[in-house]
Amino acid sequence: MRRKLLNTLVAAAAAAALATTPGCGPFWTNPYIIVTESQLNWVHIHYYNLNRKPIRRVSVYLTGMGYVEVKKGTSELVSNDFAKGHKNDTWESIKTYRIEVDPAHVNDIFQNLVNYGLLDREKTGRRSKKEKFDRVIAVKANICNNTYSEQENIFEIDPDLAEQLLDVVREFDDPTR
Repeated sequence: MRRKLLNTLVAAAAAAALATTPGCGPFWTNPYIIVTESQLNWVHIHYYNLNRKPIRRVSVYLTGMGYVEVKKGTSELVSNDFAKGHKNDTWESIKTYRIEVDPAHVNDIFQNLVNYGLLDREKTGRRSKKEKFDRVIAVKANICNNTYSEQENIFEIDPDLAEQLLDVVREFDDPTR
């Protein structure tokens, strides 16, 4: 009886020591969170249409305070601010729009993306069976101190999330509507 109690106390002490060790956190955090409005939240979406030559690119950057920046065109500058191909014919093919949106609307967009698994790194079984993709979409995000930064094509990894990201791009792609 004493040995069992002693083993239990040793296990509890070891667990407490591991929990209080600096740099240690829970092994798994829930990626499906309730998004709270914060100026520190942001999502950056890059969309490429490979059907057209030159490649059509759209970049949408949303912040939690309602600032939206849309870059579109065929220039590498749309997706890479440090691009070096200034001698390309498409170098100057870029348009930039800056839009102010209600922060509550942006928060709803963030919540929808989280609900579709934006922050879930362990999704399984959702991969597309398609071999060749004519569209590429990539995303980086920081929502409520949860980060996501994958450069893979989301259409391959999670087609449902990719369609939601594409809806966000379409919403802000033509600000004159």
